[in-house]
Amino acid sequence: MMSGYLVELININKTFKKGPAVINVLSDFNLRVEKGQFISIVGPSGVGKSTLLHIIGGLERPDSGIVNFEGEAVYKQKNAGLDSYRNNEVGFVFQFHYLLNDFTAIENVMMPALIGKISRNEAAKRAAEILEKVGMSDRESHYPMELSGGEQQRVAVARALMNNPKLLLADEPTGNLDKKNSYGVFELFKKLNEEGVTVILVTHDEHLSGLSDKEIKLEKV
Repeated sequence: MMSGYLVELININKTFKKGPAVINVLSDFNLRVEKGQFISIVGPSGVGKSTLLHIIGGLERPDSGIVNFEGEAVYKQKNAGLDSYRNNEVGFVFQFHYLLNDFTAIENVMMPALIGKISRNEAAKRAAEILEKVGMSDRESHYPMELSGGEQQRVAVARALMNNPKLLLADEPTGNLDKKNSYGVFELFKKLNEEGVTVILVTHDEHLSGLSDKEIKLEKV
């Protein structure tokens, strides 16, 4: 049954073992995200911000609790369903761009579509359109090492958008950038959000987080 929320987390618990110790990262955590929202997640290191994104994105199972996407339980799906969720419904942007150095910008952006069995011609056409959207059309034939840090991150955002995800998860995407490039990337997220993409952003930058629709502060359990 549809809940009315794009993402809903219900009583999420997650622990990690460190030697003999068990570290509680998330305890009975609840979150509701409406379609079209821009949410920022803040808090000190070690409180589970990245873990939370991984759980939402289907990368890491919680110990207990429910993760719903459009009313459907994410972790009740079999592996093929989870793979489809990660590749088609969610786009990921990380602090490091993770671009492949042996491929050009447009080839990097095409990768998710090629994995999804889209034809190379169709993937190239869409990748070119997205690179234009993020202001990188004049760099599509450049290799990652020929791009600035801000340009690399814009290409990473373009790659995350390749399969038209409904949800964009960004984990400290401006962490390695200077102030000017940080604001440029953030403005790109705002633009994408205004076009209908739901965004959940982890950041240490309080000014940037204050510009989102809603700020969620995680604290140590």
